[in-house]
Amino acid sequence: MTDVDRLRRLLGKPELAWLLTRLRKRIESGQPLTGSVTLVNADPEQRRAVELLLGRRAGQGTSISVSLDDLDRMLRTSGAAPSVADAVRAVVGDIPDRVAQESADQAAWAAALAPADDLVRRRAVLALWRDWLASTGMVRRLKPDPADAADLVTHAVRVIDDLPAPGVALGVLAARHTNEAHALDDGSPLATLVLAAARVLDGKPPSGTGTAAERRAAWAAVGVHRDELSSTVLSLALPGGGDSPTARVLGLARDAGEPCVLTLRQLGRDPVLGVGARRVWVCENPIVVATAADELGADCPPLVCLNGQPSTAVIRLLELLARDGAAFAYHGDFDWGGVHIANRLAQHFPWRPWRFDVRAYNDALTRVAGKALAGRQAVAVWDADLSPRMAEAGRQIQEELLLPDLITDLARSTRT
Repeated sequence: MTDVDRLRRLLGKPELAWLLTRLRKRIESGQPLTGSVTLVNADPEQRRAVELLLGRRAGQGTSISVSLDDLDRMLRTSGAAPSVADAVRAVVGDIPDRVAQESADQAAWAAALAPADDLVRRRAVLALWRDWLASTGMVRRLKPDPADAADLVTHAVRVIDDLPAPGVALGVLAARHTNEAHALDDGSPLATLVLAAARVLDGKPPSGTGTAAERRAAWAAVGVHRDELSSTVLSLALPGGGDSPTARVLGLARDAGEPCVLTLRQLGRDPVLGVGARRVWVCENPIVVATAADELGADCPPLVCLNGQPSTAVIRLLELLARDGAAFAYHGDFDWGGVHIANRLAQHFPWRPWRFDVRAYNDALTRVAGKALAGRQAVAVWDADLSPRMAEAGRQIQEELLLPDLITDLARSTRT
């Protein structure tokens, strides 16, 4: 039994407030109520209160100490309380057990993140993503409550486990795993986690740059597109070769020597391209297509532009061309971003370099003044000597600086 009134008379005096405060802090932090507590520079009233509490003199000097073992024994034998802890709670009210709460919180967060741990055990490539979650505390920042965080991580793992998902619309992917078509919209907590994993699957850091173009590229890297109309590909001189609407559009554009933009919708429903087993030239930047249209027009050979990181529509078009037997020659920027883009293209299709190897880089260095090379170095998978040479020279050479050479190659291809 706990005699609350008696305990308040014993411990509730203002002169013993320091003692109650010390005991409360020990209980909150999970420390044992043993040993002693000391008050330095105690005043006479505080000393007298301790003497009355323990029933003996509190010693001499300016400090007073209270043996918690003696206090516990006194409270139990007098029938005031079963223990010191019970006595303190009776006087000050409920005291949270911070250690127990922290332990419970840790268990709750571990359970919330368990699906991510299971995912990494199945797909070790995502270990960098899991490390990013831990180092940034991203899940806790997005969802401070462990129960809400558990739902977020569960949905994220379901989506990530479905990646890559070639040709799937973003809204379809979201609805498939969350029953909410907008769950992966820009800025949503789920999109934040899944996009980070998509970047890692593409061999990039999980954080990304956060720009709209970078997000589109990250989704495209795992085959996901915003919708069938927003994903497009720029081309020139694809012949078409049929009576379908897309074939007629391509034929008209080729006859006029004009570039043509195709949507993923057109490529999914009407894939007649009419190229066959020919070489298709592939560039990174739209300026190559524009210049080829200006200078070669209808005489230009088939040319496709990646326009940076290849979109789902780009991949779809090249898949269709490859299926018909086309072979690809590729040129891009001589910088680390350009190497990353070329490496990704090589993951999907074989291609031969089009003035895009170490020999071409060395030649370009003698003729054009490129800017200083910046960014994280990448290894060119198609030419083992290119990346070390670029790092040594420290210069980037953008595709636009080599336009005359590229147009000459296209013109010669037309004549042969």
